[in-house]
Amino acid sequence: MLRYAFVSQRGYYPEALDKENQDAVCVYRRYGGDSEQLFFGVFDGHGQQGTSCAQFAKDTVPQLLLCSTVLSSDPVAAFSEAMFACNEQLRASAIDDSLSGTTAIACLIRGRAIYVANVGDSRAVLAERVDGELLARPLSHDHTPFREDECERVKKFGAVILTLDQLEGLKDPTKQAWTTEEEDDGDPPRIWAPNAMYPGTAFTRSIGDSLAEQLGVTAEPEVVTAKLSADRTPLLVIASDGVFEFMSNQAVIQLASKYNDPQQSAIALVAEAYRLWLEVEVRTDDITAIVIRIDEVCTNGVMKS
Repeated sequence: MLRYAFVSQRGYYPEALDKENQDAVCVYRRYGGDSEQLFFGVFDGHGQQGTSCAQFAKDTVPQLLLCSTVLSSDPVAAFSEAMFACNEQLRASAIDDSLSGTTAIACLIRGRAIYVANVGDSRAVLAERVDGELLARPLSHDHTPFREDECERVKKFGAVILTLDQLEGLKDPTKQAWTTEEEDDGDPPRIWAPNAMYPGTAFTRSIGDSLAEQLGVTAEPEVVTAKLSADRTPLLVIASDGVFEFMSNQAVIQLASKYNDPQQSAIALVAEAYRLWLEVEVRTDDITAIVIRIDEVCTNGVMKS
C-alpha cells in the first residue's frame, strides 16, 4: 500500500506579503484508470507569470503523458514527448513565458517501477535501506550551471555564465570554477545573454523561459528509473528546491523517516525548511513537499495503492 500526503507553503516576502505561491502540485490515483498507476508532480514557477506557468504545466503534463502512444512500452520516451509538448503549448498560449516558466519533477509509479522525469532543480529522493540504515538515493539531479556538463552545454548556445557579483564587476568574471551549491553564498552562477542583463536564470532546464531557450535552456527531461520495495525503499520525497536550499538529501530523508504518517513528515519538512530559510535570509522561497510511504508489496510483486 502507498500512503502519501503533501504540503505547500507560500513563501514569506516581507515587502510583498500578498505574493502568491508559485508552486503547483498534482496527484493522480488510478492514473489513466489503472489501479497500479499513480502520478505525482511538483512544478515550481518563476518570473511574473510563474504561477500561471506552473499551473499550466501541472494541468498539461499529466494529460500529455497519458495520451502518449508509447507510454506503455517506453515511459522514458513518453515523458520526453510530454515535457516538450507542454513547452510548445505554453509558448502558443496567452501566457507570456519570455521571462517566466516553471521547473518540473514528475513521477510515474507503475506497480513496483518508478519513473522520475526532471526538468530543473526540484528533486525526488528515495530512502534506501542499506545495512540497517536509511540512505538518501537521488532519483533526480539538478539542472544548474554548477553541473559542468550543463554549463558547457548552454555555453555552446552562446550563454554567458556569471554570478551577480561577477556580472556587476565585484568579482573576477574569468573565474569559471564554482564549488558547490552549499557554498554559493546565495549568489549562484546564472545564464546571461552576451552583453545583456537577462535572463539571469540559475537553472539550465525549464518549461517556458523562451528568451533563455535561445541560450540553451531546454525542456528536455532527464528520466531516472528505479524499483520500489516496502522492505528496501520505504519512503519517497518529491519536493521543490525550497525544501533543499538548506537541507541535504540525507537530512530530508532522516527527518521524513521520523514519522509513520506521511502528512506529519510533509509538515515537518516544510516547517524545518521554513525555519532554516529564516536563519539565513529575511525571506523564504515557496516550499512544497510530497511524502510517499511504501508499506506493502503483493506476493505477485505488484504494488498496492
